[in-house]
Amino acid sequence: MKSKRYKKLPENTKELPSEKIETLLKSVKSNCTTKFDESVDISFRINNKQKKNEINLRTVVNLPGGTGKSIKVAVVCEDNKLDEAKEANADLVGGDDLVEKIKSGDLNFEKLICTPSMMIKLSKLGKVLGPKGLMPNPKLGTVTNDIAKAVKEAKAGQVEIRNDKDGNIGLSIGKKSFDDETLIKNYNAVIEALEKEKSNLTIKGDLIRQAFVTSSMGVSYKIKLHKSL
Repeated sequence: MKSKRYKKLPENTKELPSEKIETLLKSVKSNCTTKFDESVDISFRINNKQKKNEINLRTVVNLPGGTGKSIKVAVVCEDNKLDEAKEANADLVGGDDLVEKIKSGDLNFEKLICTPSMMIKLSKLGKVLGPKGLMPNPKLGTVTNDIAKAVKEAKAGQVEIRNDKDGNIGLSIGKKSFDDETLIKNYNAVIEALEKEKSNLTIKGDLIRQAFVTSSMGVSYKIKLHKSL
């Protein structure tokens, strides 16, 4: 059942002509009528149903303006890397002891980073970490010996781009309180990451079929995409 607040928002906005993100942000922000600082969210529908194989995107992007969210980061590493992780402000740091906690289902974090030599121990916990999307991955920069860099990027505004089985991608590019320039920079960083991924794929036609912008509790507007996508 729609709330009184939601009923006051514009109707059928998805049926409006697509417009550039720069134009749409004003409408999105005007619809942020809740008492909290709503997220500004982007969703994409990709052309993942190809003749030979499905397309599965999975990468990360560093948002230059950050996300406005505090990310809890855990690091599994050798003893000689513990201080490096702590100095980088990792929230949870450990070796075999942290692996055992994770094994028991203690997942009090949102991002997990580990060194290559410790990955063999975490790889056995696929049933625990996999469903939560927490398994470290070299492609995503979460399996690395440069622990300090990985932690700092995770906390500074790194987000994952990943499509579900239906070809949908959803992520936040910031908060309503962000100025438009910051949100646009974050959006452009996402577009650049998608363009890079497209160049690495064998794909017939456009990669992105549709794109929308909304706020946490708002309504969606169709984005006019770059022709290269």
